[in-house]
Amino acid sequence: MTTHTIAVLGGSGFVGSHLCARLARDGHNLRVLTRNYERHRDLLVLPNLDIIALDPHEPAALTRSLAGCDVVINLVGILNERGHDGSGFRRAHVEFPRKVIEACRANGIARLLHMSALGADTFNGPSHYQRTKGEGEQLVLDSGLHVTTFRPSVIFGPGDSFLRRFAKLLRRTPLLFPLAVPEARFATVYVLDVVEAYARAIDNSATHGQSYELCGPHEYTLLELVRYVAHTIHSPHLIIPLPDWASRLQAELFEYIPGKPFSRDNYLSAQVPNVCACPFPELFGFKPRALEEIAPAYLGHHTMRDRYNQLRIHH
Repeated sequence: MTTHTIAVLGGSGFVGSHLCARLARDGHNLRVLTRNYERHRDLLVLPNLDIIALDPHEPAALTRSLAGCDVVINLVGILNERGHDGSGFRRAHVEFPRKVIEACRANGIARLLHMSALGADTFNGPSHYQRTKGEGEQLVLDSGLHVTTFRPSVIFGPGDSFLRRFAKLLRRTPLLFPLAVPEARFATVYVLDVVEAYARAIDNSATHGQSYELCGPHEYTLLELVRYVAHTIHSPHLIIPLPDWASRLQAELFEYIPGKPFSRDNYLSAQVPNVCACPFPELFGFKPRALEEIAPAYLGHHTMRDRYNQLRIHH
């Protein structure tokens, strides 16, 4: 196996921390770029990993930080923006990949792996999230670099912000739980299956110029998923599926709550089924694991283990 010096952009996030643990196991030298060094010192338990504190949106700093790397992985993305006009999505999903491409070219780095999303569609996506994800994906595929992009469904696993969010809301709300867009469809995929696909793609030239949809083995409606979470954490809540008009109204109201627990853009994204057209790619040589095999271990007893312990366990 060839070892590489790999820059992981977004390496301090949910997927990124799991990916760094997986790549460290293969002996790669890793660089994680972050604005806040102190907040992510827990990653330093991994061997051969450096944390570089900088603003990754500053082109000159980004270019300097990639010097000496031979692979770049871009995981940077947001589910909601601070404003309401799409500029935050554009900055993260289009402008940043453009800067990454230029920094790779300046350093002679040919290999780029990029996180896109199911439903990414520059022209037909109903939400800012989907349109900008589609534009950023096409930008890297047209860059002339050796690019592989991944389009996962909603990712679950220890530390996720999906199942854990519903578990937290169920624990904090009264017995009635109104649920927006209950018929939205997902094929949730396990975070360690996503990072395994990344790890196996790095040296596989057959993946150059390709985009891979990543889904778990089963499809669910959002209502089924939230009922599953409630059952797993022994919640007595009555989950009330909201009709479309009420879902849209909830999105309009929650748009202005700090943290945006649900936004108009989320509502629009949910109109497109978050499921794959094909099975998990055989190219990667393994089958994805089902949510029911994994979720009880981190939902049933706790919502978040100390990430230091997570990284030690996975390494």
